[in-house]
Amino acid sequence: MNWELRRIFVPEQQEKIMIRISSRLVDGAVVADVECADKNCLMETLANIAAKNYGIDSAVALEGLQERERLGPTGFGGGTAIPHCKVDGLESPAGVFVRLARPVEYSAIDDEPVDLAFALFSPVNDGAAHLKALAEVSRMFRDEASCNQLRGASDGSALFALLSPIEERDAA
Repeated sequence: MNWELRRIFVPEQQEKIMIRISSRLVDGAVVADVECADKNCLMETLANIAAKNYGIDSAVALEGLQERERLGPTGFGGGTAIPHCKVDGLESPAGVFVRLARPVEYSAIDDEPVDLAFALFSPVNDGAAHLKALAEVSRMFRDEASCNQLRGASDGSALFALLSPIEERDAA
């Protein structure tokens, strides 16, 4: 998407929110139209993408996500979820963003199925940065226009562009 056009469609405040979120992502950790039959498949997919892109153990990441879900579902509402956990092997919070091809039942707070998920993986001893990152993602998901843009993006590259700051994208 042309960045000048993007500025027209994305309010300045929202652009700033996405800039902070992008510091938690790498290109390979943003995937569009993932096929999952259920919440467990989504969790496995998120853990596998995290392992591939951040070098963490997928089994440990999956167990962390599942353990956190047992404490209470991370379905944020409006078709979004923010599964999260702490794992060894990271120096700062890292994210995985997935847009599902079809929504899956998730036990979200509004009982709606989920089609957008941003998983957050943080270092074990990280408290403040983990909470700040969760707040950043929740602000993005509370904004209906942002969610509509993410749902309307053509592919993973377009999703990454929406979630990336102009400065980083242009430097690449």
